Amino acid sequence: MKDHTISRVLAFFLLISVVMLVVAVEAVRNINRSVASSDWVNHTHAVILEAEGLLSSIRAGDGAMRTYVMTGDARDLTACRDALAQMAEHAEVAKALTRSEPAQGLQVVHLESLANQRADVVREILAARRLDNAPAVQKLLAADGGGDAIREIQRKVEKLKNEEMALLAERDTAAYAQAQTTRWTVWLGVTLDVLLLAGAAWLIRDDLAARRRAATVLQTANEQLDAKVRERTAELGAANALLSTENLERQWTNQALEHQLRYNQLIINSISDLVFVLTKATKISRVNPAAVHLIGLEAADLINQPLSRFVRLGDGTGDQTTPMIDPIVTALKEGRDLRDQPVILEDRRGRRTRGRFTLFPLRDRDKVVGGVVTVQVNRAKTETTP
Repeated sequence: MKDHTISRVLAFFLLISVVMLVVAVEAVRNINRSVASSDWVNHTHAVILEAEGLLSSIRAGDGAMRTYVMTGDARDLTACRDALAQMAEHAEVAKALTRSEPAQGLQVVHLESLANQRADVVREILAARRLDNAPAVQKLLAADGGGDAIREIQRKVEKLKNEEMALLAERDTAAYAQAQTTRWTVWLGVTLDVLLLAGAAWLIRDDLAARRRAATVLQTANEQLDAKVRERTAELGAANALLSTENLERQWTNQALEHQLRYNQLIINSISDLVFVLTKATKISRVNPAAVHLIGLEAADLINQPLSRFVRLGDGTGDQTTPMIDPIVTALKEGRDLRDQPVILEDRRGRRTRGRFTLFPLRDRDKVVGGVVTVQVNRAKTETTP
């Protein structure tokens, strides 16, 4: 059995590392969100300040224009122009700040349009006053709805401020929720790490105790094994002596079998007649030199060839047809001999030789496993294929 303690301890420390990584990532994300929220707060207040500055500039310009109409003082004219320039600057800064916010950006553009309309009216009155065209000035002042225009601009500024403050409140709520989530994540991570460390410590302690118990059991088993080894040594000595005797008898038996096989092969090879040893499927499994010499093929080429390729029952005279059932197959199946049957042998060149065919079935106990065929040939009666 493999010891999995090390892999389990490593798994515990891997989980601890994962928890610490998750906590660190969450903390960094919360810090980034806090920085982003802080930037957004500054951005929101900057937009509000620019919108209020635009409204203050419009009011200052309108007041300086009216003072200049009454007094004709050049300082009032300069103050009016400075106020209009500041208004344009506040509008440009507000547009830049809201460029990434389509809704607020549209409001700033509309606010700038209203402010520019009011600035155009102020510039027209200033131009008439500089020309000392009192009737034109009176006419323009009578037609001027300056108070309504400034109030409209003020409403737009208040609307923009309210929307920015609402967004700021939403972001504050989201930031608080994120901070709470991060706080719980950190505490949960710390708790899990403590539990995992405790589990790893318990696992190591349990493994050490198990190793001590195993060492004690192993020592006891070794002592018992020594005693058993001494007991078995005597038994093995006697068994080895008996086994040596049996091995010697087996070697003698194998040598006798090999001698008998060589003797049988010598007998088959010494026979002048053709000898074929067949399987039950009538395929050649062994031949003697006489068959090899007559057929003209090596023994290895004859092995596993069907006997009917070289040997055909019959004397080759008259109108003979090949029987539907091979007599050799039938004889092997029934386990009977075929003796002194006329036969035609054909060698590799197609020459034919007449002979007498005899089949003896081979039996393994009561089962026919093959057969031995002997063919006596008349070498004087060898024919060639037409």
